[in-house]
Amino acid sequence: MDFPSVSKTLMAVTYLVLGVFTASLTLTGAIKPIGVCDGRVADNLPPAPDVVGLYTSNGIGKMRLYDPDQATLQALGGTGIELILGVANGDLQSLATPTAANAWVQNNILAFSPAVKFLYIAVGNEIKPTEPDAQFVLPAMQNVYNALVSAQLGGQIKVSTSVEPSLLGQSFPPSSGSFSATSSPYITPIIAFLANTGAPILVNVYPYYPYIGNPQDIRLDYALFSAPGPVVQDGALSYQNLFDAILDAFYSALETAGGSNVEIVVSETGWPSFGNPAATVENAGTYYQNLINHVVNGTPKRPGQPIETYLFAMFDENQKGGTETERHFGLFSPDKQPKYNLIFS
Repeated sequence: MDFPSVSKTLMAVTYLVLGVFTASLTLTGAIKPIGVCDGRVADNLPPAPDVVGLYTSNGIGKMRLYDPDQATLQALGGTGIELILGVANGDLQSLATPTAANAWVQNNILAFSPAVKFLYIAVGNEIKPTEPDAQFVLPAMQNVYNALVSAQLGGQIKVSTSVEPSLLGQSFPPSSGSFSATSSPYITPIIAFLANTGAPILVNVYPYYPYIGNPQDIRLDYALFSAPGPVVQDGALSYQNLFDAILDAFYSALETAGGSNVEIVVSETGWPSFGNPAATVENAGTYYQNLINHVVNGTPKRPGQPIETYLFAMFDENQKGGTETERHFGLFSPDKQPKYNLIFS
């Protein structure tokens, strides 16, 4: 999540139980389906052209942008960086009107395409079913999709929304994953829309939060991809890390809700480097290194299917609200110095 008023720590209680060094994170072998989120809740970040240049110089080929920041869109032109562009939560009600959605697409997509490579439009981020804006998410998605179809971009740019696992009513074991009674009326029509349009669902996945919420039952090595062997056995499937267990619980829920053909894109994941005993540069480096090496393998439920994954976030954000850890998710400091040497190419 990239909004200053909401703390990711609140997510810890929503997950159900599933079972300082500089880290050099080197990628070898297959190309990793990795992007980085461009969070900008800060007053000390580099200008947009410098940020995009940092993506390019580090070989980062995918970006998530939370709102249509015009300077960033301008800087992305011609770079080949693939983009998830967000519709801000505050704009959902407006875009539930077709005229406003058409104007949004004209001003923020058509004005920059094809120079900017738009992959997905994330219509809202982590909207809860009980929130007032929930009623506007699907109409806004439909209107944005229709505007893209009118512009002959409906098959090229997919329309989705970004959610998190609190929508699950059951998540353990992963094969029993299902949406809660509260979330089902909200998410099921959205899943039907995604299935009909061939779009993925965007899911924010943070093993850090369930771990710090229940360290008695969740092992640190299970959260960090470093367990030496299976930790959870679910029928014939073995789980050696919490990330896979969360994803497969979500896949099970999608199947139950009629979305067996809907893929998951992990639109955020990360580990903070300061502000909690578990939030260290060493732990964060371990998480990122193991995550990057793992995502090409898929999950036990979807083996061999690479998981498109976006790391949160490019920079530490000094104006984020919530606990101290919220301000320390950056892969880079605002002066563009890396905490970890991630090599993407």
